[in-house]
Amino acid sequence: MLHEPMVHNADMSSLELIRLFLAVAEQRSFTQAARRLNVSPTAVSKGVRALESKHGVTLLTRNTRSVALTDAGAALLAVLKPAVSQIDDAFTELAQFQQRPSGHLRITAPRAFGFLVARHLVPRMQAEYPDITFDLALDDGLVDLVGAGYDAGIRLGQAIAQDMVAIRLSRPLRWSMVGSPAYFERHGVPGAPRDLLGHATIRYRFSTSGVLPPWRFDGSDGELLLDTEAALCANDTGMIAELARKGLGIACLPDIEIEDDVRHGRLVRVLTRHVPETSGLYLYFPMRSQNQPKMRALIGQASQLAGEGLLDVTLPA
Repeated sequence: MLHEPMVHNADMSSLELIRLFLAVAEQRSFTQAARRLNVSPTAVSKGVRALESKHGVTLLTRNTRSVALTDAGAALLAVLKPAVSQIDDAFTELAQFQQRPSGHLRITAPRAFGFLVARHLVPRMQAEYPDITFDLALDDGLVDLVGAGYDAGIRLGQAIAQDMVAIRLSRPLRWSMVGSPAYFERHGVPGAPRDLLGHATIRYRFSTSGVLPPWRFDGSDGELLLDTEAALCANDTGMIAELARKGLGIACLPDIEIEDDVRHGRLVRVLTRHVPETSGLYLYFPMRSQNQPKMRALIGQASQLAGEGLLDVTLPA
């Protein structure tokens, strides 16, 4: 079936008119050009006339037996043919972005769990999608992905904004209240969460908002949120662990951060039956970005790793 487009000057783009002209100039025939473009000969003729009228120059001479280029038409053909070929190549290359994931991925992750990205996710991605490059940032604070220019982030579930798409990467994580043996020798061991109000505590502070998130405990009356006086605070769990090892106070830290310290006696767990698990790690990103090939590749690989348990950071008791 032939499709006859609207060919009035106001209705067709310059590129559409140029394609009609090129087809006629190369075929030296309106009929052959129409067949090549799958439109009617009338549409081709009207389109060429519209282009000539738009620029006030005769490009083709016609008679009943042949079509010839004027000098202006020949000059225009010499310039436009390679230019349109480059345009076609550019759109062909653009279409390949839908077929082959490529581009640059900026990802933010907490410092304590950034090793998961380096150990598992990035190597898997680069093996499968060598045309994707990465910019990785470790930051324990809350991050505005869009405002900061990130494609995706990895965070605990409760730290993710509700307008983000979130995909679970791990089971719930275990955290512990810990202090050094020397600290407990000097100050005693708290027997209940509220006893922490009389102890030196080392708290985490969000670097962006400056907020110290309260400590959460399971109490006899339900959840207890405790806001202690912070003798020390930091925006890095590794630094908080080091301060606790030095005997400067009690801290709440992910088990993955302090498991080796507990095993070797540098830190001691307290209040273990009162410390609840937290939500696991999630990959999160803006909804509108998930149709990008690079993001589909990231989501697919992260989901596969999660299914294999490779991103599970829950440690045995």
